[in-house]
Amino acid sequence: MNRCEFKDSLLRVMERKVHWSEPAFEHGQVPAEQLHILLEQEYATWVRDYSVMLGRAFIQCPLPKARRELAESLYEEETGQVSGSAPHAELYLEIPRALGMNLDRFRHPRLLPRAAEYRSVLDDATGHHGWAVAAAVTTLFLEGTRYERAVLEPGQERPPRRRPQGHPLVRHYGLPANCLLLERAQRSVERAHRHSAWHLMLDLVAEEDRAAVLHWMGRVLHGWLHYRDEVAEKSGLVAARAAGF
Repeated sequence: MNRCEFKDSLLRVMERKVHWSEPAFEHGQVPAEQLHILLEQEYATWVRDYSVMLGRAFIQCPLPKARRELAESLYEEETGQVSGSAPHAELYLEIPRALGMNLDRFRHPRLLPRAAEYRSVLDDATGHHGWAVAAAVTTLFLEGTRYERAVLEPGQERPPRRRPQGHPLVRHYGLPANCLLLERAQRSVERAHRHSAWHLMLDLVAEEDRAAVLHWMGRVLHGWLHYRDEVAEKSGLVAARAAGF
């Protein structure tokens, strides 16, 4: 598989990272009393331990250039010093705290069945199949979006930019806009992180590792879609889907 084929295959995976429930969330269709489910499951499946998963890529990596890039991302995740903020997992918790949720649920989260399966796939992919797979799953899939093509190809559709007041948690659930600290931190390093992720994949991953990367990216996408189905169902969004959202 040549570099161009590898790039296009990765982009196709990322372009499928879209779930039917996203418009319903944007329109405030999640009942307020069920919103904690989405936030808890997202925190427990990957936000809390993202730096651990990224660290697995680092410790498995034999390439100094790749290790340096992974270390830079890991430093930001663990400290927030690059963006001038704080550890990203802590910034995430500002959202449920500001919404008055019980933070004990986040300190001791219980994963739903498909969420647990998804987390198991993430742990397997990042822990047991080499640095290239771990880096792809963390820096590309977990941090990336359906708009990755715009990182590589000028003129492609870019992710929509919105003011903090337009965020669905602010518009529909009363979150103070100044509590979107994680989004602000991520935005300040987003460009560098997206380019770093693609540099790792396209310039530093060996040709013989590309098939494994694509295999695990597909498995993670499959697990993510089923996990989001479950969260949507538990959050009361099945009715919203039937209504056309």
